[in-house]
Amino acid sequence: MGSVVLSLDAELGWGFHDLPEPPTDRVESGRRGWTAMLELLEEFDIPATWAVVGHLMLESCDGVHADHPAPDGWFDRERGEWQDREDLRFGRGLVRDLLESDVDHEFASHTFSHVLFGRPETDRELAVAELERSAAIAEEWGCSFESFIYPRNDVGHRDVLAEHGVSAYRGWTPNREGVRAVFDSMVRDRSLLVEPFVDEYGLVNVPASLFLFGFEGPARSVAESIWEDPMVALARCGIDEATTSDGTFHMWLHPNNLTTERDDRRMRAILSYLDRRRSDSDLVVETMADVARRIRCSRGVDGEPTRIDAQAKASWN
Repeated sequence: MGSVVLSLDAELGWGFHDLPEPPTDRVESGRRGWTAMLELLEEFDIPATWAVVGHLMLESCDGVHADHPAPDGWFDRERGEWQDREDLRFGRGLVRDLLESDVDHEFASHTFSHVLFGRPETDRELAVAELERSAAIAEEWGCSFESFIYPRNDVGHRDVLAEHGVSAYRGWTPNREGVRAVFDSMVRDRSLLVEPFVDEYGLVNVPASLFLFGFEGPARSVAESIWEDPMVALARCGIDEATTSDGTFHMWLHPNNLTTERDDRRMRAILSYLDRRRSDSDLVVETMADVARRIRCSRGVDGEPTRIDAQAKASWN
């Protein structure tokens, strides 16, 4: 029997601050999508791995970050255009809602300021600073993280993750995305399942299976007019395959992908189907930390994923 994992890259404005022309609809939808996803996951009691940009957990900052070894210009948008956009730079209330949810979500790291670890300009010093700053902020909240999701899935500096106690990360998908994913699954009958494994650094790589917003724009509208939402159909295929086969079906998205009620309906359809299949089979829904624990236990290495206790929650208020 397989399992299903759902991971989210929770970043608000930080996911776009380095882009010359950030997509307005998604920039402005981050908070809305975050709340919508929390509500949907609570409705269906589905735990997910939420990888949070550490800066969102700060109460305030001057935008200078003088002690941070970021490249020149990295914080320019925070210091300039977004200086008065606290709604894009901070998200303490949203993080608190996540950590206080009745669902046993996993709190994970998405770096401190969305630095791309795989880029040549991201040296070891910067990677260490991003990870250590995220861990320090999490500790101030009374929590910690075991899993790490690379911004834009740009994998790098895995040795730094291992040295700082990270157990798992989301690796590149072996599957094609968008229209090609639909063709591969529906026409070529290619599996959407992935096999998590321990890499050479001792980290558990939990590869992505499917980005849930990889089929958008006019193509999505045409597909829905003659068939159904193609991403819902793909998600159902992956979930069904996980009920009868070994392996993991790992779906992922950003909260800011939920820009309209149409996107909410997509996620409702996927989560409700997952809930039904979980009820009528032995299908397991896991977080990335759960997968890492399972893989390590199978190799004779024990370890429990970190959970947030009541005492820590009390310290957030």
